[in-house]
Parts: sequence; structure tokens; C-alpha cells
Amino acid sequence: MAKNKRAKKYTISIVAEQYGVHPQTLRMYEREGLIRPSRSAKGTRYYTEEDVEQLEFILNLTRDLGVNLAGVEIILNMREKMSQMQREFENFLQYIRENIAQEMFTADERSKSALVPRRRIELVVKHGRVD
Repeated sequence: MAKNKRAKKYTISIVAEQYGVHPQTLRMYEREGLIRPSRSAKGTRYYTEEDVEQLEFILNLTRDLGVNLAGVEIILNMREKMSQMQREFENFLQYIRENIAQEMFTADERSKSALVPRRRIELVVKHGRVD
């Protein structure tokens, strides 16, 4: 999916009004490192769609689930680590598909002429899992 060249950006007052929070709350979330809006050359905060989604998640945790800001920070860090682990796992599976499978087929060809034939091993990958 291609990204739009001009992503929508919102000012702090628009975001605060849309989500029913005080602009100081958004500034505090920024100070705590929970959201990271971009800044213009003059220092105006601009919130992207990604920032707004992050804010929605934070507000869901604090308002609906009663999580304090320290808990929110831990959850956000864990969420990022889980995303990173998922990306690493997907890269590993891709490596297996591209290299190990090829090596297995090459070894299978060599084993046909071996004195002691090898047993063929099949590697099946389904839904991100090796079965």
C-alpha cells in the first residue's frame, strides 16, 4: 500500500477537541514520551494519523481500563517489542523459505548418489508457524 505524499496532520487544538482532552494533557503525554508529534519550523505540533491512533490507544487504556501512565508506558514498550519480534520472526521465515529449502533440495539431489541414502525431511510453514 502506497502512502499519500501529503499525510493529514492535525494541530494540538483540533486533536484535543476531537478527543475531549485538554491540550496540556497532550503536552504531558509528549513529555512522557507516549506520543511524538512532529514540529513545524516555528514549533507548532502536528499530529499524524499514526499519532492519533496512538492517542486513541492511550485513551482507551487510561479511560476505559483504568491504567495509569506508568502502566501505559510499559504496555506501549511491550507492544513495540512484540511488533519487532514479529518482524524478526517473519524475516527468519523468509530466510528459511529462500535458503534452507533450497539447501534441502540441493542436498536431496546429492543424496541420490550417496552410498547411504538420506531420509527426506519436509518443512511445512503454515500461518507463521513451522509444523
